[in-house]
Amino acid sequence: MSEIYSQPLVIGIDAGGTRSRACLALADPPPVTGSDGPASPADPAAAVLGRGSGGPGNALSVGRADLTRHLTDAIAQAVPPAARGRVVAAFGGFAGAAEGLGDERGKGLALSCVRDALAANGISGAAVDVGGDTEVALAAAPGAPTSGLVLIAGTGAIATRLAGRRRSAVIDGHGWLLGDEGSGYWLGGRAVRAALEALDGRGPWTSLVASVAAHYLGEEAGRAAAGQLRPEERWQLSEAVVTSAYGQPPPQLALLSPAAVAAAAGGDAVALRLLDEAASLLTATVGALHPRPGEPLVLTGGLLGPGGPLLSRVEARLSGLGLHLYPTADGAPGAAALARTLL
Repeated sequence: MSEIYSQPLVIGIDAGGTRSRACLALADPPPVTGSDGPASPADPAAAVLGRGSGGPGNALSVGRADLTRHLTDAIAQAVPPAARGRVVAAFGGFAGAAEGLGDERGKGLALSCVRDALAANGISGAAVDVGGDTEVALAAAPGAPTSGLVLIAGTGAIATRLAGRRRSAVIDGHGWLLGDEGSGYWLGGRAVRAALEALDGRGPWTSLVASVAAHYLGEEAGRAAAGQLRPEERWQLSEAVVTSAYGQPPPQLALLSPAAVAAAAGGDAVALRLLDEAASLLTATVGALHPRPGEPLVLTGGLLGPGGPLLSRVEARLSGLGLHLYPTADGAPGAAALARTLL
């Protein structure tokens, strides 16, 4: 490993609404060959030497101090002290830092925070640049393509068409108040609504009642909600859930999305319907990009990455479009691939 750290290295960063990820990779990875000659385009993740993570990294909603600290933590985990003197370039993909979103409250802030985080880890002299989260997500596909489609579904949801690394179309990504259809925020919010409808008698009973009660009011309330409730207990529970929910920032509804996933895994009909609806909304978002057969489509984010709870549903709905689908855990390897272009 010490021999690897004697070579030039690059850092890739993927900073989203839930967490920031960083990876360390070779600046000049060896070519991938097969038994019959050159293999298919290399997977950027194959060149990764180390990984780290930190807190949220949305450049439009996280303040400078917090964003810098989260990036510093991620880089510190990904890059051992022995390797920090060999870093020659770094690229960061940020939610809220795509071109056209402003300077200090977008790309400018992200760029400044990356430089500060590198300096905090004793890394100096590296070429640095930043872009949007969809840009690095696409570059994480095999061959690090510069043109294609990206669908991200995590805390929020957005789909983008990129041509030569520049956005030529963007669908959704409008945030918790006006969009992010099919996202973790959407799914968590619908789970709470379904629980309230069940308590009110406006909808079918669902195990989400107990999950939502436990989330907002504690495990004891969750256990009580799983049993028989008298009418007055139902509206009292409903009022308590609403009061607690309104006392938190709206994006935190995304924290309820795992409850919907767990309920669906247990066979809950209401939760299963919610997951199907979320998948249909995300598929419609891709459809608005007018995809063409043969184009690459990267699927990423907590709901759509490898093993994601909506992945198989979305893949099935997209199967007739002739797209090349690439579920990707995160865009940090793609950001490392873009860091190499800075050299």
